[in-house]
Amino acid sequence: MAEGAEFLPALRALLARQLEAPNAFYAPRLRDAGLAEPGSVSVSDFVARCPVTTKAEIAADHAAHPPFGSNLTLPVAEYPRLCRTSGTTGEPISWLDSAADWEAMLDLWEAIFRAAGIAPGDRIYFAFSFGPFLGFWTAFEAAARMGCMALPGGGLSTAARLAAMGDLGATALCCTPTYALRLGEAKAAPLGVRTIVVAGEPGGSVPAVREAISRAWNGARVIDHHGMTEVGPVSVEHPQIPGLLCAVPGGHLVEVVDPATGEAVGEGAEGELVLTTLRRHDHPLLRYRTGDLVRKRAAELGGEATVGFEGGILGRIDDMVVVRGVNLYPAAVDAVVRRFDSVAEYQVALTRERAMDEVALRVELKPGAASDSLDAIASALREAFSLRIPVSGVPADSLPRHEFKARRWIRE
Repeated sequence: MAEGAEFLPALRALLARQLEAPNAFYAPRLRDAGLAEPGSVSVSDFVARCPVTTKAEIAADHAAHPPFGSNLTLPVAEYPRLCRTSGTTGEPISWLDSAADWEAMLDLWEAIFRAAGIAPGDRIYFAFSFGPFLGFWTAFEAAARMGCMALPGGGLSTAARLAAMGDLGATALCCTPTYALRLGEAKAAPLGVRTIVVAGEPGGSVPAVREAISRAWNGARVIDHHGMTEVGPVSVEHPQIPGLLCAVPGGHLVEVVDPATGEAVGEGAEGELVLTTLRRHDHPLLRYRTGDLVRKRAAELGGEATVGFEGGILGRIDDMVVVRGVNLYPAAVDAVVRRFDSVAEYQVALTRERAMDEVALRVELKPGAASDSLDAIASALREAFSLRIPVSGVPADSLPRHEFKARRWIRE
């Protein structure tokens, strides 16, 4: 857990806000937990007494108090911003933000851009359609606020986006790892993009994926980032340590816990990421179980101590599949497949046989790639997981391409 005196004023202010407003969702919880006097609460008191918040509880609250839930400290009319979760693990949830909370998240994004080496005067191309997802809007507005030229790519085809990046002189790119690869492979000539900030999927911290992206973009620097609509922007890759995501100091109280027991894990151990939104007072989350699996490391960012996640987001706890006694995470499979430049796209078919899960890969090879690449991929998977996973080839352009979060695991 990231604990210390530097967190205490922000935590006490957050708790006081929920009790004074009061927040119908959190005020009763805080009183029941013996946290009704924020001025005397320590960080350790908070962690020991405050119950965790789960995604299921948030969903149930929104169902009971539609459409925005009861976790609000202001009247609904005082929330000018609305975003929605992606719904990858359930129904999408609407999330409101006050003007003050929105500005706080832009502050965090500015810190992310600075850590990525992006500065005023850079021209950042945002290669995604501007849907209801918070990360797109906060990143775009933070870029403009800090003095960058924010270039929107919403609604354009891949070819049109590449043409615009060239015409407008883009120096940086923001998109998912999957789409960064797709754009890099589709471009016909070198572009001036020097920095690529990726998010939305674990691949940005996977060495094979980041190296493939960098090669496709003529050696551009690839920086990973992660966040969630519910908790806002959270982390950015350390400028000098590839693959180490670091929580932006001051944005969240960070815990890493054993998913089964809820107890804090030690340095170097894997656990579930639990976050408290220190600067998002008007639609907060206290000790929120994110479902993200991370490996905890002590870290420093911009001269401030923080919590690092070695290898980035390793996967989602609810995405894990047990195949013949072996725990498989999509990110781990992706790390193996992306070692092979011959792969254009792939899909994982998940089936149920005799009450057990089984997986098989469908691989679309690049034009001219040798067919024995499929055998090499199967061998690499067997070596990585001590598990035989069938690998078969499929025709060119037969698998879906992804602009936003790739959904390659299909249950059949």
